[in-house]
Amino acid sequence: MKKEIIKFILNGEQVEVYVDPAKSLLHLLRNDFGLTGSKEGCGQGECGACTVLLDDLAVNSCLIPAGKVSGCSVVTIEALSRDGKPDFVQESFVEKGAVQCGFCSPGMIMSAHALLKQNPRPDAMEVRTAISGNLCRCTGYKQIEEAILLSAEKLNK
Repeated sequence: MKKEIIKFILNGEQVEVYVDPAKSLLHLLRNDFGLTGSKEGCGQGECGACTVLLDDLAVNSCLIPAGKVSGCSVVTIEALSRDGKPDFVQESFVEKGAVQCGFCSPGMIMSAHALLKQNPRPDAMEVRTAISGNLCRCTGYKQIEEAILLSAEKLNK
């Protein structure tokens, strides 16, 4: 296994790591940086539990080789709260009861952030499309959709 130095911006800070460039971004985040908010569900890009923002786009970190993030910006769920307080999307998920077991929540929230960066006023269909790569086994999707629409309202106040 060959290793190389990879430099990128992680949650707003420049980082550098010596790693096998074929290692998944998910495993890099969890094992090398201790950022365990992104979950490994399927490991095949089907469930969305590992969603992070890569240059403001929602991606399945289990499918991204670490070498591909060189020079990019990666944002994880850990970067959203400030001083231990949830951000507006996280608050909306709680307010609308869009969390149960919580396993899918980080990925759903990151997908919501990507949507709201691209479209601060989405309609219900746009929300459904944005989270179509994220699976939830507990809540159903109604509360999640409502939480993201509430987040858009908060964003636009």
